[in-house]
Amino acid sequence: MTAVSIHPSAVVDLHAELDSGVQIGPYAIVGPHVRIGKETWVGPHAVIEGRTTIGVENRIFQFASVGAIPQDKKYRDEESKLQIGDRNVIREFTTLNPGTAGGGMVTRIGNGNLIMAYAHVAHDCQLGNNIILANCATLGGHVCVEDYVGVGGLVGVHQFTRIGESAYLGAGSMVSLDVPPYCTAVGDRAHLRGLNLVGLKRRGWTSQQIALVKKAYRTLFQEGTPFKEALATVQQLASQSVELMHFVEFMAASTRGICRPRRKHVTEEESE
Repeated sequence: MTAVSIHPSAVVDLHAELDSGVQIGPYAIVGPHVRIGKETWVGPHAVIEGRTTIGVENRIFQFASVGAIPQDKKYRDEESKLQIGDRNVIREFTTLNPGTAGGGMVTRIGNGNLIMAYAHVAHDCQLGNNIILANCATLGGHVCVEDYVGVGGLVGVHQFTRIGESAYLGAGSMVSLDVPPYCTAVGDRAHLRGLNLVGLKRRGWTSQQIALVKKAYRTLFQEGTPFKEALATVQQLASQSVELMHFVEFMAASTRGICRPRRKHVTEEESE
């Protein structure tokens, strides 16, 4: 068992729970209800407070604010939580807030995520695994981000919006509608610009998997068929692919509405 290392200038409450190998840097602050898993490193001047649980092998850099009360006027000091998984990298000046009574009481961040400097994850957000939030990316309250999503710098995501698996949001985008899985969205307000083929290939998708999603995208967004009819057509193909089934189910469950291409027809170059 590796001993816990706490710098003499750090302030760690006696009731905080630190597992083996945890390192707390100079002038960091750790509150009484915080639990930190094995081999997690907390950099200088970072503040971890509230009812925050952190998994193993995370790296929390200097001046990060983790677990401070939600930036929500409806918050009434309820004992909500922030849950962070394993092997996340949380960079300088990020702000991660716990949940509220109006959103299930828990903000969750999964495993293997990179949250870059000045990014913000608001109350009641639900983040999956292997997500990248670039510098100054901002997620409003109740946002859901699925696995393998890339969020560019200076992106703003409106509260209650969902971002589907392996989607990519271009830098500076303002996103107010649900972005379907596997798609790229850009602009203010954001619109679809085809599929995130680079991301899908990096994940090891086969040409057959990609071809099915391409066909579904063309049916939904390029052929001019009314959306409900196009979605029904794609549902008939969904039995051929787990990925395509998720694509369909995501859009069928949307309550905010689906982000779509700006133009009626998108060129083949954009879809590739």
